Amino acid sequence: MTTPSEPAHDRLDPSLSAIMSERHQLINVAYRLLGSLADAEDVVQETYARWYAMSPQQQQAIDSPGAWLTKVASRICLDVLGSARARRERYVGEWIPEPLPAERTEWINGRSGGAAIDPADRITLDESINMAFLVVLESMTPAQRVAFILHDVFRYSFTEVAEIVGRTPAACRQLATSARRRIRESQAPATPAAQRAGVVREFKRAWEAQDIDALIGLLAPDATGVTDGGGLAGAVLPPIEGAKRLARLFAGAIGKAPDLTITERTVNGQPGLVAQLHDFTVVLAFDVAGDRIQHIWAVLNPEKLRPWTA
Repeated sequence: MTTPSEPAHDRLDPSLSAIMSERHQLINVAYRLLGSLADAEDVVQETYARWYAMSPQQQQAIDSPGAWLTKVASRICLDVLGSARARRERYVGEWIPEPLPAERTEWINGRSGGAAIDPADRITLDESINMAFLVVLESMTPAQRVAFILHDVFRYSFTEVAEIVGRTPAACRQLATSARRRIRESQAPATPAAQRAGVVREFKRAWEAQDIDALIGLLAPDATGVTDGGGLAGAVLPPIEGAKRLARLFAGAIGKAPDLTITERTVNGQPGLVAQLHDFTVVLAFDVAGDRIQHIWAVLNPEKLRPWTA
């Protein structure tokens, strides 16, 4: 507790507190724009570096520091997205957005349980961080992604978005419209949370039992599985298509590693699974439509799993 006898410099600077309180919002914006928690943290660090590089007079001249920070962070994200395609071409194997943990404990009946860890209280959970949504965002141009996320998710006006993207408000409106169309075309009808959880739980049981027929019954005929090891975890596999091929792959994994443990975890706000064998970890996210699994994304790259293994 601060007492009157303490020197003024030991007290918390109200302006510093206000600036640092924007960190939560900045991480939320940057993660959705980049699909990587590590990259989002780098962007936020760079944003604050630019703020503190200004003189006190320059800082005081800014009417809304929060708006300034968000604008700068979004512009940095736009630059990162512009160079991401070249970096993806050098990436070994398939690239999947970095999975985000939400709870320490298992999910129950479609609802997360336990104390939220929300990595350092960083990410607010909603539909805009589920894996299927982030994968679709990866197919957009950088300008589309920024315009859509800032306007549709964070409710910035198109005038504000235009200042960030460097286009007219009308052009930004069109970018968001085309992005919205991509989202609609890729999304299946919403499945209730409890139903999604039930399907993933049945998948876990069938996987543990090496029950190929049960696995096939839980997978859509044209289901796809994508793995991301980044060349750092096992063989590099191309996307696997078809319920039978996927079922055999999962059943075979248990056969080769009978000590594999599978835990129900919330992955990007949705029911998911974490499989572990000694120091090896894989995080699985699912896209469930009705009573069938349409997509499975398996992240093995240890550099993307630090929040899960720390």
